Amino acid sequence: MSHVVQIEVTTKYLGKQRQASSNEVYVFSYTVNITNQSDSTIQLLSRYWLITNGNGEKIEVAGDGVVGEQPLIEPEQTYSYTSASMLKTEVGTMQGYYSFSDDKQFDFDAPIPVFSLSVPNSVH
Repeated sequence: MSHVVQIEVTTKYLGKQRQASSNEVYVFSYTVNITNQSDSTIQLLSRYWLITNGNGEKIEVAGDGVVGEQPLIEPEQTYSYTSASMLKTEVGTMQGYYSFSDDKQFDFDAPIPVFSLSVPNSVH
């Protein structure tokens, strides 16, 4: 059985925010559209993110579901959610994978292609 999951991400710079440590961070939102292009219902079980800032510092984030949900995605349906990330630098990247299970209890991972987070006009 072939599991085809299309993942598209759009990002938006939200501005600077001062942390309790009085350091400023750059805040970005990202909206993910996950389209199930297979013939089976799938459930998103967990996520893994590798976040890299402009200084090369890496942060790994893993956990159950996304935004508190473990959605079921029917064939040819799209699930969308929006979340946020904070960076110490004006630019960075995110990439990772989602872990799914299908309606026959077959588990598989779908890669999330690398995407950029950048303050407008910071990359020339």
